[in-house]
Amino acid sequence: MIYVTRLDGSTLVVNADLIETVEHTADTVITLLDGKKLVVKTPVEDVVEAVIGYRQMIARGPLRMTDTPPLHAAAQAIHAEPTPFRPREAH
Repeated sequence: MIYVTRLDGSTLVVNADLIETVEHTADTVITLLDGKKLVVKTPVEDVVEAVIGYRQMIARGPLRMTDTPPLHAAAQAIHAEPTPFRPREAH
């Protein structure tokens, strides 16, 4: 879902998956897959950026909202000591 601004200044939430085209005329015209047209004040570039951001957020998934810390330090700590199941590797 993305937020756009209507011509009267109110906010409208649009399902980004239903957007077919975004056109720049005197205003921005968003055409949905069912043929409905939405005329909004939000510039075309902002609509495109919002759709890209929305799709990137969906692709990352719910657990990828924040940066994941590097795991190499944890991996080194786990593999530092040999165990009966993981003998020390020959160098």
